[in-house]
Amino acid sequence: MSAGPHVAFIGASKRFPGGFEALAGVTFDVPRGQFCALVGPSGSGKSTLLRAVNGLTELTAGEVRVGGLSVSAASLPQVRRKVGMAHQDFGLVDRASVAENMIAGAVADIATWRALLGLYPVACRAKACALLAEVGLAPEHLARRVSELSGGQRQRVGIARALMRDPEVLVADEPVASLDPRASDEVLELMRREARARNVTVLCSLHQLDLARRFADRIVALRGGRLVFDGPAAAFDGATASQIYGGALESVQ
Repeated sequence: MSAGPHVAFIGASKRFPGGFEALAGVTFDVPRGQFCALVGPSGSGKSTLLRAVNGLTELTAGEVRVGGLSVSAASLPQVRRKVGMAHQDFGLVDRASVAENMIAGAVADIATWRALLGLYPVACRAKACALLAEVGLAPEHLARRVSELSGGQRQRVGIARALMRDPEVLVADEPVASLDPRASDEVLELMRREARARNVTVLCSLHQLDLARRFADRIVALRGGRLVFDGPAAAFDGATASQIYGGALESVQ
């Protein structure tokens, strides 16, 4: 793990039309290779913050920097080459095969005419097969339709797809929200392992506090769009959780 900030939020603020303040001056940075979990009650600003990393949400004030590059309309093509996304709903095309979904993760690196005809380079196909093995799925899954997979298998494919372009940052917004406990453990262990093996910075929002404590290196908590805790996962105890969640605590554990 290299030292120094890799993803930095500097006074990140977002106010939506109508006056709702989703983020209010959030400032913290994450070194490369760290697994950082974002927690907080629903509506606390977690998704808005994550979406700002690759420009899906434009901040009202403040700045996000990825690898020293400020996220802006002009820099988005460069930023998005550095950032992979894993989604709660998996972000896959159900009717397409696993191979087609995974190779689509690298489509920006392939000539447009090749992508339109499905003529993907041999090296790209080989990489998809290797990544699938890394996430614990056998090669025969490449030909299967995504609709035939379990939720845990779909999220593994989603993570493999996000890694196709060798991102420096993996952003995951509630990646295990729809999975059972066993699949949740397997997916988060996979993300932690890939972060360490590839020196990828992981920013992952989670509702389940026990999973955040077990798998993350660090926890950042938001409430009402403001940063209210930032420290090692082991330091996020029951008293801290109660202060942040109040009466909503039981529903998120």
